[in-house]
Amino acid sequence: MKLDQFLKWKNLVSSGGEAKIHIKSGKVKVNGDIELRRGRKLNNGDKILFLKNEIIFEN
Repeated sequence: MKLDQFLKWKNLVSSGGEAKIHIKSGKVKVNGDIELRRGRKLNNGDKILFLKNEIIFEN
């Protein structure tokens, strides 16, 4: 699953466009690093940090 889809799926954003804005502005971290690519493919065990929400991706 791609990062922008994940944020929408977990109801952290209301749309893909909103996800894109947050990702491009550096508000999303994957495994502790700021991720600017909304199409980044997530792997099992990846840790996503967004607006004080920390979620482990499991497919």
